[in-house]
Amino acid sequence: MISNYKKPGLFYLLSTILPWTFWFTAGYISHLPSNAERNMNIAIMLALVGLVSPMIVAFLLLNRNPDLRRDFYRRFFNFRDINPWYIFLTCFIMLASILVAMGISLLFGYSPGQFVITGHFSFTSGVLPVWFLLIIAPVFEELAWHSYGTDCLRNKFSLFYTSLIFGAYWAIWHAPLSTIKDYYQANLVESGWIYSLNFMVSIIPYVLIMNWLYYKTRRNILLPVIFHITAVFFNEIFATHPDSKIIQTILLLILAGYLIIRDRKFFFSKDISLIYT
Repeated sequence: MISNYKKPGLFYLLSTILPWTFWFTAGYISHLPSNAERNMNIAIMLALVGLVSPMIVAFLLLNRNPDLRRDFYRRFFNFRDINPWYIFLTCFIMLASILVAMGISLLFGYSPGQFVITGHFSFTSGVLPVWFLLIIAPVFEELAWHSYGTDCLRNKFSLFYTSLIFGAYWAIWHAPLSTIKDYYQANLVESGWIYSLNFMVSIIPYVLIMNWLYYKTRRNILLPVIFHITAVFFNEIFATHPDSKIIQTILLLILAGYLIIRDRKFFFSKDISLIYT
């Protein structure tokens, strides 16, 4: 079925142009001096429309092909024969990685206060509650990336190169969000180049692990959604020092490297029959 996902160029072109148009517009509006609260609410709504647009592109491409529509519904609701171990990993890898990273940071003199669940978030979201954005944004994104975007790359490349290509694209794809005042990416840029670089680097092992789980679970779409939600949620609820997130990236790189070595053929073969279709 993966062989039917044939339009990566069209998908990624539209999934870039549409969000970036909304996000650069949102960034401009968010910095207007008059009526700041109203402008921020407008900017956040435009940002949300940008987040939704790749999902709409994916659904339009899926809807044009009855086989792809059936494949989508089958994968969305399919939990048969999925090893519970992969479901467990999906739910807890990101929590474990941030907890271990904060634990390691204690060895370098960082505060144990990082483990406190603060109830505060590192960015603002206008009229929308931040917790809502932390849930809905991963849902919108993964319903694009893992309904169409990942498989149209996997149709042409191995899992390893699919993940590297998408990871690099995804890191750049987020860039215009840094123009929106007080948004997560904007605050990240203000915190220093090393933390912006860490965010971009962290996406590579994150995508490698997420796609490994995705293809190990018969291309189940809900598991990447859950994995993405845990990533953003657990990195927000604690009083994590930014340096601990660098340690987390190193841990994810080690884990991704271990999975690649352990499952080399799964990552590097272009043979689609190796994965559940």
